[in-house]
Amino acid sequence: MMDWSLFPEHILPRLQGHVAVRSMRRKPRLWKDTSDFVNIDYGDVIHVDNRYLLVVGYTREGRFGVDEQPKQWVPKVYDLESEERNIVKLVFHETYTIRLGGLEVTCYRSPEKEARVIELTRGNPSFMQGYATLDDAGNLVRILKIVNGQRLDKEVFKMGASHLEYFEHYLSDVLRRFLVSVESIAMLHSHGLKHGDIRRDHIFVDREDGHFIWIDFDYDFYLPERPYAMDLFGLGNVLLFLIGQQNFRPGDLMKNPAFGEKVFDRITDGDLALVAKDRIFNLQKIYPYIPDALNDILLYFSAGTEVMYDTVDEFCADLHRAVARIW
Repeated sequence: MMDWSLFPEHILPRLQGHVAVRSMRRKPRLWKDTSDFVNIDYGDVIHVDNRYLLVVGYTREGRFGVDEQPKQWVPKVYDLESEERNIVKLVFHETYTIRLGGLEVTCYRSPEKEARVIELTRGNPSFMQGYATLDDAGNLVRILKIVNGQRLDKEVFKMGASHLEYFEHYLSDVLRRFLVSVESIAMLHSHGLKHGDIRRDHIFVDREDGHFIWIDFDYDFYLPERPYAMDLFGLGNVLLFLIGQQNFRPGDLMKNPAFGEKVFDRITDGDLALVAKDRIFNLQKIYPYIPDALNDILLYFSAGTEVMYDTVDEFCADLHRAVARIW
């Protein structure tokens, strides 16, 4: 049986009401130590920073659809006192390696780095907002405001009836807003911090005024030879998607009657991504009307490049010039 005396009297009606409505298979548990996050379940209460946060769901990995497994270290919560809804990120350590050209990159989750980013960007509309605090066991818990918006890629998919219409009527505005996001990453780098996991589904579009918002900063990477390279390649991948309105793999061309063998035969290894060679960066071979000023930026991220960007500032300056020249 649940010991209701563990909770303050003024929040009991909301908690008991939730239990009754949800017909819980068991009574909620109170967690002051979140180390064992895999056992924190729906209807449990996380007590941190003198707040009682009722777990009402979990976030999911955005890129892979509704069937993706929930992220148990990132529950959605309801504050039983203020009635505010938040996302909570619990401590979860993970490490893996990837190849970047001839270099091996160690990637890992760092709650401490994410807490520093959140602190630095407080009040900056280009970043998700929140704060970090410690639970009773010293775990660094991040309590985040829910972004009022939708993923950038879902917004872009809806723009225009064709790629040409998207290119002529929407892309210039999309790139101007993206430039603000790029400048925000340059600001992080100027303070010795990285985003760590730049992807198109880690940018949300604010529902009120349409500005772009970065989310998820808990990944970091160790690459002393090129300390900001992974952020740069992430920005290149996002730009590729924004210009093309989708990503193209060589095999996709053969399946698409609009392109087919004629376009496929023009693609060479040098047109593919430098890192994984899993997507086409030379978009001019697919859409010849893409201007050189934009396509040349993409080619810096292709396997055929002889020169790579060293800093986000360089990438940002080239994109600024391209947008000004074309539009």
